[in-house]
Amino acid sequence: MPERARESAHPHLSRHTLSGRGRAVAFPAFLLALLAWGCAEAPEQEVLELSFGHVGAPGSLFALSADEFAARVNARLEGEARVVVYGASQLGGDEVLLNKLKLGTVDLALPSSIMSSRIPEFGIFEMPYLVRDRQHMARIEEEVVWPVLAPLAEDHGYRILGVWENGYRHVTNNTRPVRAPDDLAGLKLRTPRGTWRVKLFQNFGANPVPMAFSEVLIALRTGVVDGQENPLAQIHASKLNEVQQYLSLTEHVYTPAFVTVSPDHWEDLPEHVRAVVEEEARGLRDFVYETAKRLDRDLLVTLADTQITVNWANGDAFQRASQPIYDEFTTTVELGQELVDRAMRVAGSD
Repeated sequence: MPERARESAHPHLSRHTLSGRGRAVAFPAFLLALLAWGCAEAPEQEVLELSFGHVGAPGSLFALSADEFAARVNARLEGEARVVVYGASQLGGDEVLLNKLKLGTVDLALPSSIMSSRIPEFGIFEMPYLVRDRQHMARIEEEVVWPVLAPLAEDHGYRILGVWENGYRHVTNNTRPVRAPDDLAGLKLRTPRGTWRVKLFQNFGANPVPMAFSEVLIALRTGVVDGQENPLAQIHASKLNEVQQYLSLTEHVYTPAFVTVSPDHWEDLPEHVRAVVEEEARGLRDFVYETAKRLDRDLLVTLADTQITVNWANGDAFQRASQPIYDEFTTTVELGQELVDRAMRVAGSD
């Protein structure tokens, strides 16, 4: 019988056969389908990956905060979405990260001082000795950040999900201890690219050199700059103490950090994912503050045991020398005076 005729004569037999003891054994098609279905693995659900870039070195407050945040989010969104952290400027410095947010090639970033260059009102956090302590900062967050600064950030293409910390900043250099503003005279000092930080150190008599944080260690090692200013956690984690002779505890500025996304790309994410990420970004503040306090205490002892020489600066002298920065900010930035007044009004007594 021709092949086609044999097939038509047995309409219930599949053309797929298994050999058995030298003869062909025919199986009904539906049995083969059931067999294939039972043996095949169910396709894995695709997990949404959210990239989180920051400039902090391993062990820094940025790194510890971002890693804890990712762990909390990932535990709640297991199998649905996960945050993947890229620290140490792996995805670029602050300027690059802010641009990538708008392009949608990075999902979350943690900018700090750079915000004052993008949005003038964020210069409030460049005002020296404004933030008295973390309790004061928490009140400033409620009184200044959420009602005033967050909407301004949104107008510029950035949505703030949470307010964390960069920290109280101190000066290191290779020339001399800094005890008063006059000791900064002529020093080439690396600063972030924040407008007001440059103005502040110009006012103190230094020669500020704005550059990305990822470039600082090499700049110090090669003598491009004499010194820099950063919180203790950044100084230690990036090993800046290994290329600096003096650490002067100035506490000249407290800088928060902002968990930031692009409003346009943020809305593309599933609502449940957005809700969890935002809840954890806001809810991490207590962890950030406790970790920051611990690092400030422990790292001061650790750094004092290295070859760097540690000294306290005269805070009163620095505060007196800072008044021109307040004067310029409150007269040149549209909401400058209102923001300073709000922040000082909630200073409290603690």
